Amino acid sequence: MIIETFSEEETGRVAFELAKKAVPGDVYCLDGDLGVGKTAFSKGFARGLGITGPVSSPTFTIIQEYEEGRMPFYHFDVYRIADVDEMYEIGYEDYFYGEGVCLIEWASVIEEIIPDSACRILIEKDLEKGFDYRKITMENCRE
Repeated sequence: MIIETFSEEETGRVAFELAKKAVPGDVYCLDGDLGVGKTAFSKGFARGLGITGPVSSPTFTIIQEYEEGRMPFYHFDVYRIADVDEMYEIGYEDYFYGEGVCLIEWASVIEEIIPDSACRILIEKDLEKGFDYRKITMENCRE
């Protein structure tokens, strides 16, 4: 599925609607260049899970855990992972196969441990269509 958005708010709404369909054990893989809107997407996703507090990209901590929504939300940013073994050290399997939902920014960095069932999301810009334009391609996502 391909969705086009023309503002940060629209991008967040796409994520909000996707999160409303999430169930425990779902893994969402989010990729795209720097500054393409992954954090805006993540914030919308968190709102769709019922999280009302602030949400930020866990660039330096690798993972942020949120418990206030309708299920636990595990927000990963693996941009700075140098070796996939770091994911084993933080116990990624407890998150991926636990009672919550995972959203992983820069998921392609850890491709070898991503479950086959994961929803794949790619966000792309096209400046010819406008500064705020985003093309969101989703594969293997819950309808």
